[in-house]
Amino acid sequence: MNLTEHYKELYESSIRKIENGDYVTDSLIDSPVDKRFGITLLIRPPKEVKDEIESFLEELKQIDSSQYYYPNADIHITVMSIISCYEGFRIDQISVTDYSNLIQQSLKGMDKFEIKFQGITASDSGIMIQGFPENEMLNNMRNNLRAKFKNSNLEQSIDRRYTIQTAHATTVRFRKELQNIKAFLAEIEKFKNYDFGSFEVKEFELVFNDWYQREQNSLLLGKFELQQHSTTTN
Repeated sequence: MNLTEHYKELYESSIRKIENGDYVTDSLIDSPVDKRFGITLLIRPPKEVKDEIESFLEELKQIDSSQYYYPNADIHITVMSIISCYEGFRIDQISVTDYSNLIQQSLKGMDKFEIKFQGITASDSGIMIQGFPENEMLNNMRNNLRAKFKNSNLEQSIDRRYTIQTAHATTVRFRKELQNIKAFLAEIEKFKNYDFGSFEVKEFELVFNDWYQREQNSLLLGKFELQQHSTTTN
């Protein structure tokens, strides 16, 4: 997949929808009875990158504070949604050890790699930061995970909602009608190509999480360290 083209097409089609008022608000964000939970393998960007994102979000909040803005602690890249969130799922329904062992096998021999966060893309329900992995390492890891889990007896819903191929981070969700669409989109346009920074992915986290990956509703199940970059010697 050409990520640059994919993000560009997504941005242009979604911005057109938002301009026309054809966007989706999420009525469950503030619901006290939302009990959708699942497990996710994810990447957490470092503080300095999240601080850059936070500065962008602060600008948007000045225009429309009524939307849902991800706090620093919740910003992440989804590597794989292993069990997509659904109502009634509980962590005591699975063996965390079995999942951890399978993930460890899937990541065997995989090197650390870099991701560059540059520019903004969008959907009809929110705003995302564009992520660009430096090589095919992330795709290779995802394919390993798909193969291992689909050949196992463990509960999983990988690719059931959609096949994940990007490295974006969702940062804004629409929870109410946008107060000033023109000003909101003008601010996004200002950051359309902004460089939020690059970082080395050193580890993945396996978490039990709600739909929005809120820290207070998440439980860390395990961390998986990646190897050093491979080097060639004469």
